Amino acid sequence: QDIYFTPIQAAEYLGVSKYTLQNQRVQRVGPPFIKIRNRLVRYKKADLIAYLEKNRVLTVAKMTDYAA
Repeated sequence: QDIYFTPIQAAEYLGVSKYTLQNQRVQRVGPPFIKIRNRLVRYKKADLIAYLEKNRVLTVAKMTDYAA
């Protein structure tokens, strides 16, 4: 079953402010979102997880672990 978050819940999950997510929506950057009836915004939990993974930065020590 898919889990959907409100912008406030998504912001808390990501550790950013709701205003950061709002600005990212306007600029069309950040995690994917769903807009319902041109008003309601929802974020799919799986999309938030994918967004976090996509933006993960590996340190030099960890990069050698993945080189093998």
